[in-house]
Amino acid sequence: MKKCKRTLALFGVALLVALYLLTLIFALIDSPWSFECLKVSVGLTIFIPVLLWIYLAMFRYIDQRRQSAAGADEKKERNDF
Repeated sequence: MKKCKRTLALFGVALLVALYLLTLIFALIDSPWSFECLKVSVGLTIFIPVLLWIYLAMFRYIDQRRQSAAGADEKKERNDF
């Protein structure tokens, strides 16, 4: 689970750095095509961190459920004896 989270975090950082560079490049180029790409780049710069935050929240939620289920199983086994 930790390795997966770390991999997703590194991928997200690399993607955001690339998007920031592309946003800067598209802002400096003066053409209709670059303006459309600038809008997409700014939108993705907002959307991707939100999506990564949702993924991390899901991982945290799943991990908590797994731990609480394991704790409930142990408690049930102790009560059976």
